[in-house]
Amino acid sequence: MPRRARIVVPGIPWHIIQRGNNRSACFYTDDDYHKYLDTLKEQAEKYNCLVHAYCLMTNHVHLLLTPKHEDSASLLMKHLGQRYVQYVKATSFTW
Repeated sequence: MPRRARIVVPGIPWHIIQRGNNRSACFYTDDDYHKYLDTLKEQAEKYNCLVHAYCLMTNHVHLLLTPKHEDSASLLMKHLGQRYVQYVKATSFTW
């Protein structure tokens, strides 16, 4: 059964939690944290979201943001995730 759609009211703050796959690590070096924040800033501006607070943990992220449009938060998270995963795959190495 599919998850019920979220009720989105533009201008109301959201607390968003993003976890690593199977709760594995999301960040491996200090550069990873910086890349995530740079990408967050870029995508928040692009999709009209105000970021009020963030907490980057090793295996998950907390964001407090306010979307200006109904689809702003979902588009922000979609593109933030895509770009960050591409960065991690490009900079990771195999043993």
